[in-house]
Amino acid sequence: MASLILYILSILFLQVVVLVSANVTRTSTLSTTDNDAWLSPSGEFAFGFRQLNGTTLFMVAIWYNKIPDKTIVWNAKTHDDDSLVQAPSGSQVQLTSGGLMLTSPQGESIWTAQPNTPVSYATMLDSGNFVLVNQSSVFVWESFNFPTDTLLPNQSLELDGKLTSRITEANYTNGRFQLYFEDGAVWLSPLAWPTQLHYTFYYRIDAAHSASRLVFNESGNVYVETTNGTKIQPQGTTWGNNSTLHPNLYYYRATLDFHGVFTQYAHPRDNKAKQGWRIVRFVPENICIAIFSEMGSGSCGYNSYCSMQNQRPSCSCPDGYSFIDPSNEFGGCQPKFKLGCGEDNDEQLYDFTILKDVDWPLCDYEKMQPFSQQDCQQSCLNDCMCAVAIFNNQTCWKKRLPIANGRAQSGGQIALIKTTVAPQGNIGPPSSLDSNKEDGVKTILQGLLIGSSVINSILLATVVLILVKKPKRIVQAASLLETNLHSFTYEALKEATWGFSEELGRGSFGIVYKGKLEAPSYTMVAIKRLDRFAQEREREFKTELSAIGKTCHKNLVRLIGFCDEGIHRLLVYEYMSNGSLANILFGQSKPIWNLRVGFALGIARGLVYLHEECDTPIIHCDIKPQNILIDEHFTAKISDFGLAKLLFDQSRTNTGIRGTRGYVAPEWFKNVPVTVKVDVYSFGVMLLEIICCRRSVMLMESGEEEKAILIDWAYDCYIEGRVDSLVENDEEALADIGRLQKWVMIAIWCIQEHHEMRPTMGKVMQMLQDLVEVPTPPSPLSFSSFS
Repeated sequence: MASLILYILSILFLQVVVLVSANVTRTSTLSTTDNDAWLSPSGEFAFGFRQLNGTTLFMVAIWYNKIPDKTIVWNAKTHDDDSLVQAPSGSQVQLTSGGLMLTSPQGESIWTAQPNTPVSYATMLDSGNFVLVNQSSVFVWESFNFPTDTLLPNQSLELDGKLTSRITEANYTNGRFQLYFEDGAVWLSPLAWPTQLHYTFYYRIDAAHSASRLVFNESGNVYVETTNGTKIQPQGTTWGNNSTLHPNLYYYRATLDFHGVFTQYAHPRDNKAKQGWRIVRFVPENICIAIFSEMGSGSCGYNSYCSMQNQRPSCSCPDGYSFIDPSNEFGGCQPKFKLGCGEDNDEQLYDFTILKDVDWPLCDYEKMQPFSQQDCQQSCLNDCMCAVAIFNNQTCWKKRLPIANGRAQSGGQIALIKTTVAPQGNIGPPSSLDSNKEDGVKTILQGLLIGSSVINSILLATVVLILVKKPKRIVQAASLLETNLHSFTYEALKEATWGFSEELGRGSFGIVYKGKLEAPSYTMVAIKRLDRFAQEREREFKTELSAIGKTCHKNLVRLIGFCDEGIHRLLVYEYMSNGSLANILFGQSKPIWNLRVGFALGIARGLVYLHEECDTPIIHCDIKPQNILIDEHFTAKISDFGLAKLLFDQSRTNTGIRGTRGYVAPEWFKNVPVTVKVDVYSFGVMLLEIICCRRSVMLMESGEEEKAILIDWAYDCYIEGRVDSLVENDEEALADIGRLQKWVMIAIWCIQEHHEMRPTMGKVMQMLQDLVEVPTPPSPLSFSSFS
């Protein structure tokens, strides 16, 4: 009996193997919730879903299936703008007579592969090509015809084809570089990301205007084939010949890497070799110096510089700068200090560090000659616009931010980097009393040196005792590691803030001060001191403490601890070095479009978490730019839960009017129950502010009164088909006009007068990410149901 059961199970197992390895029949499906894939006959390649790092979204992909890292070589892209297709959990792919259909859990179409003739079956080939086949056994659709960033042996790139790099190694969104055909040659160029505009090329395979296709043959050789059959290989010392290629022993792929280098890789077919992908050859030889364009940032991002390390480009930040995104060294650097012109610009605050053999060419705005190095440095110091000066051979070039095309390049030049004088280890602002004490001690010590050794010893001992007993200005918070929230004494926080001497800002519920905690490493904090006597304030303190103490999200300001002692109510938050979103949006210089896009998405994620993912949903009630703080990596985080209301076990709550004029939802004034939709309304107003970089209500000059109320003006612009007026002279935003149009529509949905019409933040997030279509919004004063 046991042997019979074993036999039946083995038969079933063999049938399953045949199903996933054989031709894919019509009506066959794959789902994100399953681990199944459609395999090639040898099992070397697989077609199916792969989860996107750090998200709950999936992409449709093809990957090497027999090697440990399951390297992805293809992914589905949209038909209209060639962007990454992203599917939520629960989506599925189905093969029909019409082709491949990717649908959401609700059955909505996300992506299709639809040939012109009916499909009989599909198959994953051992070449890595996924094909749809008609009844005459003709390939009517194949993944090889729609490459992403990689070519495989037996694959050709035709004249209308292109390879587009990823944004990073782990992010499959279209990146900053492209390989394409133009004027009978193959070109490599940076892109004006996120658009498809090509900047000046940095490498080309010249085929005398006669290129017909780029071939990657079965032997592993890559070349351009011309119209007369000539084969032209990439040129350069780092490409080499074909003598080391062994296709029977190695897998090969040719990839346009995220940093712009076109590279051929090899991986042993025998996994016992315990060796990953190795570089076989690549072009250009040194991308750091190959890119030389007046537009764009270069291989590395802005304000950084590039050097070649182990055949790969590596990006570094100058002293006083840090990566905008620590997980992406190619994403550019930002200054750790304020640099620019204004009332607070003081030459005494700045110093210079020196970098040898580093330059940012084509970024000069002034050249002086003849000049000494000291003259060059002094000229940059006196110039509030100057961030970097390059000195070489009695010539001085001054550069302002952002600086681009940074590269390590020998030539004798010296880069003078403007940075701050103040050391990073300063605890806080010393009082004038302390300063006087230190001056007095210095005078006494100078006198003591003349006296006898006995008197010196006595007085020095006294000074030592004074220093030992002098109260420290740093609070010990080692127990932060032991509990989620630390309970501080009032005196400890008073010391941490130097007697509440450095004010960061004021809100309706108290003043925020800067402080420093002594944990395993010194930690800067922001301490909110709530008003003392009003009973309402005590209730809000309890509400905020219980609400925030249970939250944990990258787009929420983290609560570190609290003080609940006598009449003192204080909250201790992580310190956000770049201040509020209001300061950035409404400052002298307009933040770049991509940064604003990141702010909006981050805030939306934080609100989705508060509304839909917390154990107990939370209404913030005062969403506005002043309550959005920006950390050192320019991540937007929602702050100030002093106005938060816990919903407990109900979907509505009655309360008094809360929030800030201009962001308050209409239901606050109607004495009706409010829901999380009040935050949706405020987000809609703020989304328009992020788009336009202006406040929601402004005093306008004569003739421009129509612009005074932002939500009214934005709706008028949308109805009249001139949303570009909202971002006039903002070239980056205008280059992303599709997103701009959709986001204005989303904002209009959010600010509908009737809360039933507003989408949830979850729906808003899906629309912002292009996961669902944005319906045409009605007038904010009309009434219908959102669908």
